[in-house]
Amino acid sequence: MLLSVAEEARIPVVSVVGKSDSGKTTLMERLIRTLTERGYRVGSVKHHVHDFDIDVPGKDSWRHAKAGAAVTLVSSPSKLGMVRRMDHEASLSELLELARDVDILLTEGYRRAGDVRIEVSRSARSTELVCEAAELFALVTDNGDLDVGGVPVFGLDDAEGLADLVEHTFLADAMGGRP
Repeated sequence: MLLSVAEEARIPVVSVVGKSDSGKTTLMERLIRTLTERGYRVGSVKHHVHDFDIDVPGKDSWRHAKAGAAVTLVSSPSKLGMVRRMDHEASLSELLELARDVDILLTEGYRRAGDVRIEVSRSARSTELVCEAAELFALVTDNGDLDVGGVPVFGLDDAEGLADLVEHTFLADAMGGRP
């Protein structure tokens, strides 16, 4: 149930999807933390439908980009950041190339681009899913009335159980290939 590009790169891509304010970011934080604590290298991508700016106006790197640099890198002993002008939205293939040294790539907000989708549905936000049950790998919800057939269902606070499923399904060989 992996993307064809992920099969080529051997990096599984798992997308966390759901309506706005359903708890996607909270789940991403918990899943990243849990998998990282288990020794996996986790990459993450947050999908925005609108333009965004991660650089601080007035700082040198922002000034470089505003002056016309196609790529602006900010480097320190502990972090590397890149702002790159794009003439198209980056595909998951392009993002995988950038994140090539991870065991798994978790994405937030790619409702249609990924093949492996975990939907977060909070009953206070909505009683309808954004995906069809057949499109789901797992459901994270507080609504026991949602019918998703044989799809595994987890509570909103069960990041450990979800991490177990992700680990068993996609990461069984990841640790074995590392020194």
